[in-house]
Amino acid sequence: MEIIRAEHSGFCFGVDRAINLAFTEAEKHASAQDGKGRLFTCGHLIHNSAVVSRLESMGVKMIGSLSEAEEGDTVIVRSHGEPREFYEEAERRGIRLVDTTCVFVKKIHDIVSEAHEAGRPVIMVGDRNHQEVRATCGWCGYEAEVIGNAEEAAEYVSGHKNADIPVIVCQTTIKAELLEDILSEFDRAGKTYDVRRTICNATRDRQESCRQLARQVDMMVVVGDKHSSNSGKLYEIAKNNCENSIFIENADDKLLKQASKSNKIGVIAGASTPEWIIKEVISSMSENVTKNMEQNPMMDFMDDIEKSLRLPKPGDVIDGKVDQVMDDAVIVNMGCKKDGILRADEVVLEEGQKLSDVFKEGDDIQAKVIKSDEGEGGILLSKKRLVAVENYTELEEAMENKDVINVKLVRAVNGGVIAAYKEITGFIPMSQLSDRYVENADEFLGQNVDVRVIRVDTKRNRAVFSRKTVLVEEKRKAVAEIWSNLNVGDVVEGKVMRFTDYGAFVDIGGVDGLLHISEISWGKLKHPEEVLKIGDIINVKILSLNEEKGKISLGLKQTQPEPWTLVGDKYQVGDVLDGKVVQTKEYGAFVELEAGLDGLVHISEIANKRVENVSDELKVGETVKVKIMEIDPEKRRISLSIKAALPEEEAAPEEEAPAEEAAEVAEEAKDEE
Repeated sequence: MEIIRAEHSGFCFGVDRAINLAFTEAEKHASAQDGKGRLFTCGHLIHNSAVVSRLESMGVKMIGSLSEAEEGDTVIVRSHGEPREFYEEAERRGIRLVDTTCVFVKKIHDIVSEAHEAGRPVIMVGDRNHQEVRATCGWCGYEAEVIGNAEEAAEYVSGHKNADIPVIVCQTTIKAELLEDILSEFDRAGKTYDVRRTICNATRDRQESCRQLARQVDMMVVVGDKHSSNSGKLYEIAKNNCENSIFIENADDKLLKQASKSNKIGVIAGASTPEWIIKEVISSMSENVTKNMEQNPMMDFMDDIEKSLRLPKPGDVIDGKVDQVMDDAVIVNMGCKKDGILRADEVVLEEGQKLSDVFKEGDDIQAKVIKSDEGEGGILLSKKRLVAVENYTELEEAMENKDVINVKLVRAVNGGVIAAYKEITGFIPMSQLSDRYVENADEFLGQNVDVRVIRVDTKRNRAVFSRKTVLVEEKRKAVAEIWSNLNVGDVVEGKVMRFTDYGAFVDIGGVDGLLHISEISWGKLKHPEEVLKIGDIINVKILSLNEEKGKISLGLKQTQPEPWTLVGDKYQVGDVLDGKVVQTKEYGAFVELEAGLDGLVHISEIANKRVENVSDELKVGETVKVKIMEIDPEKRRISLSIKAALPEEEAAPEEEAPAEEAAEVAEEAKDEE
């Protein structure tokens, strides 16, 4: 049986902080010995019954509301947070609070509070019955709209067509797919929104880790409290990727017996699951996993004593003297009953070098034991692997200093890529290979790339790298530089990337700006595709910038002359032109001469006969030949005639429109314009 524990599982930063604060407070309270005040948690500190029971054993009682506490009592605020009035009531009644609210949840409280004070609508994506959601709503006057799925989002956008732009936040433990499904409903309806992606990084990492591991194993075990939202979502993800998945609370769960039927088992735990429960679950499945447990300090001490009484074991670093140098190996005296054997393939040699060029008899030498021979043979040593230890030390320093290192991607494995750094190799998870989704890692093999070190385990000779963090940081710096060079009024080159019903998004060198449909042409458009194509390279003018929200408004028509400014140069009374009918009215039709420049053909100028209904003679979109009868630049009006543009043989006199009717038409046309 092979048991694999997910890379991200167990306590997250917020839960770990909450428990440490609670236990520290419980210890202080127990040692105070002054009998003043009681110590409570208001509701479950975290969603884990084992932790709650342990706190109760330390004298920490749980209450359902602040009304159960009295002046002088201390109440521990749960990690999911509380509404604003909770803190106000505690201060008013003289109740001391120990606030363990997760820092990421507090950030959401600040966002919704600021939005509420600014009069902006707030949308909270999540489970309306979850404590984190209820608490957050209490920081915006309980006026937030809680949306739990795409159907509720569709209902919201259909009923808020003219509402202000909402600020969207989300419960820290929801699935990222849920947020994207909800935002898709807003995009589909062409509704503008201001989304703050407040899903906790630890939640995203844990869910992705669960998804990747579930695809590799025969069975998936999710460990967590049944009331834990994030544990429940992990089980849902596990089940979607591995049909044989179970959800248990501890090692006593009867479902765990199913594990004996599987050869390869994945284990992941929710953010509120204590480490001791995870280890008990793993231990109950197989005695072979004790290597993954923390050793008892006393066992470490006994190992040290045993080490002094026996031969060096694999992994030990020994000091010795060179006893003999041969063509293919070096014999090393280690001061014990067996010699060490250092073979040529375990030494870092430059091209053309021999062992005799590097080692001489009597030289002091240090090497690492790679195999202990219990027979009559010697103990196999390695200089390469000793160098590897030094390399791991370099990696630890790089991780601590957040330095970037260069590695070579050598081969693909399940869930990622093996990367070589000097004499050692590390692992890059698929999710950390790029800043975009990667399905097949083959395209990256053979490349030398910059990475950051995100984990080093020198005891197990393991290292984990991330290329994504480097790319994200580079992109962030590039975007920041782009923003610093942008100014309102600048005309810049951009590439049309995608369309919506309300405009086009244009890449202007690394950041996207919105080219609203009203800013594309001086004329009226129904869709951006009437003028633009995906991939078009265009010059646009920056109309507004909001770096905080990452929004840029662009204009295309502003890079071209406004049509009326050129009328005097391009058009004269008497000109006969082709135009397109763009609108029909009872009194005539408006004909577009060019984008943004329309003229009116009065009903009396449509044909050489009396026209009763304009739409019987002309259709919107129809191209007609017209003659310019009058240009009024001051009022921005052009009078056109279709019948005056007809060939002479078709022309025939017709009654002029009565003066009163002409005046009425002119007034109506003025209103239309």
